[in-house]
Amino acid sequence: MKIIILGAGQVGGTLAENLVGEKNEITVIDSDPNRLRSLQDRLDLQVVVGVGSHPDILKKAGAEDADMLIAVTNSDESNMLACQVAYSLFKTPTKIARVRSEQYIIYQEQLYKQQDIPVDHIIAPEQLVTKAIKRLIDYPGALQVVEFAEGKASLVAVKAYYGGLLVGHALSALKEHMPNVETRVAAIYRRGRPIRPLGTTVIEADDEVFFIAATKHIRAVMSELQKLESSYKRIMIAGGGLIGAGLAKRLEHNHNVKLIEFDRERAQYLSAHLDKTIVFCGDASDPELLTEESIEDVDAFIAVTNDDEANIMSAMLAKRMGAQKAMVLIQRSAYVDLVQGGEIDIAFSPQQATISALLTHIRRGDIVNVYSLRRGAAEAIEAIAHGDENTSRVVGREIGDIKLPPGTTIGAVVRDDQVIIAHSDTKIEANDHVILFLVDKKYINDVEKIFQPSAFFFG
Repeated sequence: MKIIILGAGQVGGTLAENLVGEKNEITVIDSDPNRLRSLQDRLDLQVVVGVGSHPDILKKAGAEDADMLIAVTNSDESNMLACQVAYSLFKTPTKIARVRSEQYIIYQEQLYKQQDIPVDHIIAPEQLVTKAIKRLIDYPGALQVVEFAEGKASLVAVKAYYGGLLVGHALSALKEHMPNVETRVAAIYRRGRPIRPLGTTVIEADDEVFFIAATKHIRAVMSELQKLESSYKRIMIAGGGLIGAGLAKRLEHNHNVKLIEFDRERAQYLSAHLDKTIVFCGDASDPELLTEESIEDVDAFIAVTNDDEANIMSAMLAKRMGAQKAMVLIQRSAYVDLVQGGEIDIAFSPQQATISALLTHIRRGDIVNVYSLRRGAAEAIEAIAHGDENTSRVVGREIGDIKLPPGTTIGAVVRDDQVIIAHSDTKIEANDHVILFLVDKKYINDVEKIFQPSAFFFG
């Protein structure tokens, strides 16, 4: 595909990196020549210096025959205007804009229509991060939780701990331990390297295990790999921005939520607009404030200010002072691997959530969901099997007979309301939602092709 990306910041740069390796023709527009130079030094792509919403700049970037425009600058208004110009002047087929302001998101149904503001898909990073954190609160002990087929199936990453029932045993023992629960281990990472899960594979402590199951069985499977943690009740949030406020709103009716906000005016606003959350004006890295608010009784301390260093320091302090779990929001994805796994239990990057959402709209071949896993190294995909035995490479075939790329596994099939855990003799039917795990995302094009029905394919 020919894709124009507006904005060479962290999201634009990471997205370009993801797409260049997949035989796409990429052009990046930014007003900062240094950012563009650094991208061009590393990647095989075109760059244009200028304002991305200006018609002459878009024309120079090849908008006349581009398949897609992705506007991810820091300005909502620039992103929306660029989509408008691309549609009005160049009839660009697909236009995606990153939109952060709550005001533009609330009215998205009325605003984003071709005759009004022609944006085909909006990506709201703060909403995506809020959802991801909420899922981690719902499943204590999980490192990552992603949902497929409208929440019917989930892929969960957990760390195996000493004391977990399955630790020290082969994967085949899962069936004996849980005869009534179907699950499939999609991948295991041991000391950072992927190993192929077989029935004979023995789970070791500290393995990062990705498994897929019907969402209702997730907690049962987690209990096999680690001592099941009790539900989080007391939550402390540091930072009252869009993510902090959104999270408090989602959690306050079922949890005891305290929120610390440094800015007095913002703290007063949140206090008036949140129902049950107790809001404090103060510094989340102040030991006295944490002691006064009984940090030792907190189940999860979640730092989501817009300052990485402040988030890391306040979360480390909270953990040392007795908080059960410490989670942090980190803008610089390079920091994520550095801090996760020590005193900080989970670090999440809004960039990765944004990239996953963008990839969902970019992927072809009836791919409806894409999740970036392990900081972008792996991907989980939900694809719909269309066509029939004459036009499709998957419909009417048993999984064992489908030629999948290296390191790719089919974990589950969702058929109507039924979650079927994949076995080699499971037959794919038309309209099945197929959930795949790719250890190496460079094979994504091959997976897309497998799920594209073709009039010229005759088995």
